[in-house]
Amino acid sequence: MVKVTLVKSLIGRKKDHIATAHALGLRKIGKTVEHEVTPQINGMLNKINYLLKIEEV
Repeated sequence: MVKVTLVKSLIGRKKDHIATAHALGLRKIGKTVEHEVTPQINGMLNKINYLLKIEEV
């Protein structure tokens, strides 16, 4: 399980990076969600890791 928090703005980012953040359930700065670790989720986190704070739960 990982806890993911959006720490940087999505304004001005590439459309696919914004779509990835939305698919993870992150729409506003400071929003935190928890996800099970799967290859799909790992790929999404790696793609936009510069926007996120990621913690193991």
